[in-house]
Amino acid sequence: MAALEEEFTLSTGVLSAGPEGLLGVEQSDKADQFLVTDGGRTVVLYKVSDQKPLGSWSVKQGQIITCPAVCNFQTGEYIVVHDNKVLRIWNNEDVNLDKVFKATLSAEVHRIHSIPGAEPLVLFSSGAIRGLEALLAEPQQKIETLISDEEVIKWSKFFMVFKHPVLIFLFFQHENYFVYVQMCKSHSLSKYTLLLGKEEKSITPKFTAYVDRKFISLMSLSSDGCIYETLIPTYSTDTEKNQRLVRSLVLKAVVSGGARNRTTLTNLDQDHVAVLGPPLPASKECLSIWNRKFQTLQSSKEFPQGTSGQLWYYGEILFMLHGKCLTVIPYKCQVSSLAGALGKLRHSQDTGTCSMPHFVNWEMCEGYELESHSAAQSRRILRRKKMEASLQPEVPGSEQLLSIINKDSEKHIEVELRKFLATSTPDFHTLLGDVITGLLGRCKAEPSFYPRNCLMQLIQTHVLSYSLCPGLMEIALERADVQMLQLCLQQFPDIPESATCACLKLFLSIGDDSLQDMSVSMESVFDCSDTMQDEEMEEQTEVVQNGFSPKDSNCSNENQELSEKPGAAKTVSCPVTPKRAALLNGILHSAYSETFLLPHLKDIPAQHIVLLLQYLNFLYLKCSGNAAMTLPGVNPPTLSQIMDWICLLLDANFTVVLMIPEAKRLLTNLYKFVKSQICVYSELNKIEVSFRELQKLNQEKNSRGLYSIEVLELF
Repeated sequence: MAALEEEFTLSTGVLSAGPEGLLGVEQSDKADQFLVTDGGRTVVLYKVSDQKPLGSWSVKQGQIITCPAVCNFQTGEYIVVHDNKVLRIWNNEDVNLDKVFKATLSAEVHRIHSIPGAEPLVLFSSGAIRGLEALLAEPQQKIETLISDEEVIKWSKFFMVFKHPVLIFLFFQHENYFVYVQMCKSHSLSKYTLLLGKEEKSITPKFTAYVDRKFISLMSLSSDGCIYETLIPTYSTDTEKNQRLVRSLVLKAVVSGGARNRTTLTNLDQDHVAVLGPPLPASKECLSIWNRKFQTLQSSKEFPQGTSGQLWYYGEILFMLHGKCLTVIPYKCQVSSLAGALGKLRHSQDTGTCSMPHFVNWEMCEGYELESHSAAQSRRILRRKKMEASLQPEVPGSEQLLSIINKDSEKHIEVELRKFLATSTPDFHTLLGDVITGLLGRCKAEPSFYPRNCLMQLIQTHVLSYSLCPGLMEIALERADVQMLQLCLQQFPDIPESATCACLKLFLSIGDDSLQDMSVSMESVFDCSDTMQDEEMEEQTEVVQNGFSPKDSNCSNENQELSEKPGAAKTVSCPVTPKRAALLNGILHSAYSETFLLPHLKDIPAQHIVLLLQYLNFLYLKCSGNAAMTLPGVNPPTLSQIMDWICLLLDANFTVVLMIPEAKRLLTNLYKFVKSQICVYSELNKIEVSFRELQKLNQEKNSRGLYSIEVLELF
């Protein structure tokens, strides 16, 4: 899940943005301070938390800053280049840039790159790269030419890959885009040709990138409004050869295809990307966060005064020009999962508001067919696997293990799988996907083949997900393997609602005799022996909670009408066996989206709905029986989960349940408990004002002496 928070203005009128906007925003050696370089002569240091400038420096009239100022994280000094060749270095104590350190270089500078933990790098317009220290030792040294004067560097980025500095830059030449990757320590330069669409030859796409293990993931926002990805290996086997790179579609129609200017993108993490631009031809410019893994729009904000088409991010802060003001937009990105992308994270405690996720319309662009996320993910894994295979020899034994899976016995497969899981390889996740795919493929081809122990071992690696192996739960459902389904519900964060309901149907319909012989995790069930024998609790006809009795309120008359025998006590026992309760608790813990879950709940038989409601009512009574409003045991269902599922079942099946005679008493009890809760909250609201007054008095006690006697009257 990702969300854009409330924006605020950092600068109004201090900066003078040129026609192309600002030159750049760069982080200083302090986490909360940033260097902002305008399009003219000024560099301003801002403290974001205070929303004010800490310092401002300008070059002389007639001079112009030609690349963004950066911070040297090793010394805490600032560096800027003006008039293409003049380099200046200063610190916070300096006032006049004309009096600080100056070095005139022999070639024009395109940009200076600086990141924490590395020496700043100077990228020249000719494509040559120098470390700052080596350049300052001999400013007039000869700079080699990698690209001609007619070719202009369009984009560049500085990374740390396994503690090795890597600089990548991209330029346009002879109707093609070329990518150069410079390994700074080894001084190796790899060259690639980036194959883009025909429409990109006249319009420059916008680029962003991040490091993903041994690859640089280069993403481009094309003129058709789509985002494409190209995987670039950081270590090339042939540095002399000009290799070709093919791009693949990641997100479709994130901005209007006609918006050729004022659009950009920046990568926030491995799953989220921020995009700036109008979503429709006639709409205003918007800043949006997309989950590229699950193809969903997570959050969006409209900026009616227009932007410069520039976007910078550091930590959890985005910078952009809105009109003539430099605006800061905080954002939050959580770990990506299907549950989060659909807006229903498991164990989520965040009560803040955020935009509902929207889905990409795969039919907007002509020529594309609707395809599942699993297929797209499989192609991406396969493409990555092929590229890795071209860079290094295959992991020993992986091909042999896949061959064993296709033809050997279950026992032999289990032995070899244990050996494989005990080893650590760079491609472990990819190979694990191949192994599970091979096992499931053989299960479908041979009905008698069911390597249950192998599948359980693979699930317990905490690497698999439903989207990676959707056939796993399907096979477990066919064989009524409730233990495996219970484990999948615990381990997989992205189970669709249809699979969750299929598991629920099986858990409710399977016989008690069959369950008796099955192994099920009982962690979420409290004291099974007590549940079967002594688990009889008094269901009060008049509920007393939090020191409040309905007799003292206006609800007393209605409560008495609901009670057949006031003051009588009745006993309630658990309507299901402990093993079935453990399975149902796994369903209650599962993540879901109410919109997608409700249609599937309508397909559950009425008698099973009543049984589940009885069990949920029993759990609710157990929760209400103690002050903490919780159930005993390890990871039991919470009161919130219990109430949510009661509401879901009634929303989906109320008419059906209402027609069942044995459900009448259950519905009456549920109504009575809801009514009592309303009365409790009504009384709490009445004394809220008194609590506020007490809080005010508590805040004023500092003005009193060391000893005092106070009398507080509550009316």
